Amino acid sequence: MNKCSHFCQPAMAGRNRLPRRQEPHSFHDVLQPPLRRGHGPIPLPPIEEEIAIRRDEIRRLRADTHLQVEENVALRREIAAAKDEIHSLGQLITKVRADKEVRGRDLLQRSLELEKELIGLEPIKSELLQLKSEAQKMDAVRKELSAEAQNISNELKRLLAENQQIPTLRAEIEGMREELGRARSAYEYEKKASVDQMEQRQVLDKNLASMAREVEKLRADRISAGNRGRSVGPGASYGDDGYGVEKALYGSGSWLSYEHQGFPRR
Repeated sequence: MNKCSHFCQPAMAGRNRLPRRQEPHSFHDVLQPPLRRGHGPIPLPPIEEEIAIRRDEIRRLRADTHLQVEENVALRREIAAAKDEIHSLGQLITKVRADKEVRGRDLLQRSLELEKELIGLEPIKSELLQLKSEAQKMDAVRKELSAEAQNISNELKRLLAENQQIPTLRAEIEGMREELGRARSAYEYEKKASVDQMEQRQVLDKNLASMAREVEKLRADRISAGNRGRSVGPGASYGDDGYGVEKALYGSGSWLSYEHQGFPRR
């Protein structure tokens, strides 16, 4: 509404100055050149813009209406399909109910017939009960004899199976004994080797510690001898390093290298 009032203000302002015109009925009527009266032009471009906006809205409304029509058609089709399905289900339910009633009547008829037959069999019921008790007694005796025979047969089969498995069991036991002996020998060997290695390592550690202490002692002696050699002066003999100790005392290496590396293991 604000846009419409904004666009229509110039036309309303010039209403007293221009004669009335009929409403445009087509696109060509809208695009007719404006009438000129006096010096001021008629502000028709805002009206054309408003018309274009209205036409866009009409197109959008038509598109929405078309979509709604399509949706209504689809909904009507779905409703018709649902009604058909409900109708089919109703017929099926009716058929199931009818079948159920027929089966119920058949079962009732059969039960009545069986009841009549049972009433006709009442005279021989006592005889059947007596025969049934005697048959139960005979069946109990038969079961006892059959159980004893089955136990004897099972015991015989078990003894025969055990006799057949004796050589195999003996061979398995002998193999297990041999395997146990080999495992025990390997365990004893590994245990002895582990003990020997542990003892050798302890001895080597002790030797390395002793040599390290000896090296430290010799180093201290060398330092003390060097301190004494400084007081003697340049009168040292050939082969002396100036500290009063010969260089060949320790050789080219040091015992400290053996302290870190250790002696070669067997």
